[in-house]
Amino acid sequence: MTQLTLVIGNKNYSSWSLRPWLVMKQFGLEFNEIRIPLYNNLDYSSKIRQYSPSGKVPVLLHDTQTVWDSLAICEYLAETFLTLQWWPEDEAARAFARSISAEMHSGFQNLRQNMPMNCRTKYPGKGLTSVVQQDIDRITSIWQESRQKFGAGGNFLFGNFTIADGFFAPVVLRFVAYDVQLDPVYRDYVEAILALPAMQEWIKSAQSETEIISQYEF
Repeated sequence: MTQLTLVIGNKNYSSWSLRPWLVMKQFGLEFNEIRIPLYNNLDYSSKIRQYSPSGKVPVLLHDTQTVWDSLAICEYLAETFLTLQWWPEDEAARAFARSISAEMHSGFQNLRQNMPMNCRTKYPGKGLTSVVQQDIDRITSIWQESRQKFGAGGNFLFGNFTIADGFFAPVVLRFVAYDVQLDPVYRDYVEAILALPAMQEWIKSAQSETEIISQYEF
C-alpha cells in the first residue's frame, strides 16, 4: 500500500484537521503526518499550498492523489479502503450519517465563531449566546436521534464508530472547553469520544503545543 500522508494544522485549534486524523487513527490506517502551524508567520499559507491547492488544511496525499477538505478526505478513504466499515451498513442509517456529517461540515457557524476549539484552556460559560444555544440544541438533538434510531450495540452515534463520530469529535472538545451543560445521555456520548485512545493522543499533543492564535483565545 502506498504511504498516506495527512497535512494538518495546529492540533490545539484545527477542528477541520482533527476529523480525518481521528477517523484514520480509529480505523487503523498508518500515515505520515505533516503539521503546519496556522497564522504563526507570513509564509504559513505558502507552506500549505505546497500540498493543498485550496491553501487550507487538512489535505491527504496518497500516491498521485491529492484530496483536500475533511469530508472529501473521509469519502475518499471510504472508497479506497473498502474492507473497513467507514459508514453504517444499514442503508437508512448510512443516509442519516452522511446527512448529519454534511450538516456538521457546513453549518453551526455561531458555535464555531463563539466557541473555537481549544484543547489547552477551559472557558466555562464563554461564548454562550442565544444563537449558540440554538446550535447546541440542534447538535444534541442529532445525537439523540442517531442514538435512538441507530445506536444499538455500541456507544457511538451509530453503535460502532463511523465517520460521523469523527465529524462531531471537535464539538465534543468544544463542549468540554466551554463547560456546556448536557443531559446525562449526551454526556455519555462525550465520554465515549474522549475515551478513544486516538482522541487522548490528539489532546495530549495539542496540550504540548506552544503556538498561540489570539483569535481563538479569550
